[in-house]
Amino acid sequence: MKIYKFLAAITLLVTTTAGAAEKNPYRYESLKQEMRQAIARGNAWLKSQQKPDGFWDDDGTPAFTALALTAICRDPNIDHKAALPEFAEKGFGWLLSQQKDDGGIYKNGLTVYNTATAVTAMVASQKEKYEPAIVKARKHLIDQQWDIDKKKETDNANDGGVGYGSKNDRADMSNTYLAVEALALSKKIIDDGKHGDQPDLDWDAAVTFLSRCQNLQETNDSDWASDDAKNKGGFIYGPNETKAGEDKLPDGRTALRSYGSISYAGLLSFIYAKLSANDPRVIAVKEWLGKNYTITENPGMGAQGLYYYYQTMSKALTAANVDMLKLENGTEADWRKDLGEKILSSQRENGSWVNDNGRWMESNPVLVTAYTVISLEQVYDAIPEK
Repeated sequence: MKIYKFLAAITLLVTTTAGAAEKNPYRYESLKQEMRQAIARGNAWLKSQQKPDGFWDDDGTPAFTALALTAICRDPNIDHKAALPEFAEKGFGWLLSQQKDDGGIYKNGLTVYNTATAVTAMVASQKEKYEPAIVKARKHLIDQQWDIDKKKETDNANDGGVGYGSKNDRADMSNTYLAVEALALSKKIIDDGKHGDQPDLDWDAAVTFLSRCQNLQETNDSDWASDDAKNKGGFIYGPNETKAGEDKLPDGRTALRSYGSISYAGLLSFIYAKLSANDPRVIAVKEWLGKNYTITENPGMGAQGLYYYYQTMSKALTAANVDMLKLENGTEADWRKDLGEKILSSQRENGSWVNDNGRWMESNPVLVTAYTVISLEQVYDAIPEK
């Protein structure tokens, strides 16, 4: 595998604009240095939390180990031309020992969540020796894409999406985004053909699923989809499910409320699926994100899932090639500066982060620190070159 930055796969999907660095190329210098130090401190804390067998936090959930390894491998202080640190190699050894005959990397369940995060970690390592495991894991993720009747990919509302790994439940935006991300970032590994013919996701069906999760009546005919000012363009958790509650509309219908973290996941997924920046779905979600821009909470959810929100936000705005995010009042937000400074201000003395609101396991400092280090690394990588 050629040495490449973790986001090289994303840069193939978007066009770089010359104007980004033409403003003040030095405006981020101080922030970059602070982030570099905070990343090093966060990763040092993560290193101290590794268990003797090589995993992090819970051996029943390999995603925790995968997220910690992604944070460690994306550190701008690491030399990718050299071998990985011994403790990281041990972590990858444990992670690979969890790979099953079906290609999935999991222990007891949540096969998509665990496998997708593992693939992303192996891609971040930039080590060719992990390619066979990545190829096997890719097939597992592709096999989890919903197609209920095997005749028409989008007959069922869940079709085209991905769930936790059981098709007796439902597909959702979080697992779909994680699977789509892992497949997009690892695609260059199979593109040269050295691993033979490999399957791929049904991207058209995936886009149909994503559209069924967006509040946009132009492209979503679901009864709950709404173009009201509060929700238009944003995303919900699944085709008929939101975590942010409901709104009664003047026409008597009930709208499922859009919310922040999943709306950024939707934007990111559209970009991985190679939708044009001029596509109405992409335009609409950017407008919703501009109207609801904040770094103090997860819009629609408050403190719930705040650090997951930071991660999807930093990834999506980078992939969308957003330099300054246009806001509803006509101004623009320097999201890299805002987000970087906010994250720096909440780092604890020992180098870790944690959310006071524990929903979605964000009371777990290992999980939250991994999320947050990855967010900082994403912001760092997104700063324009001078």
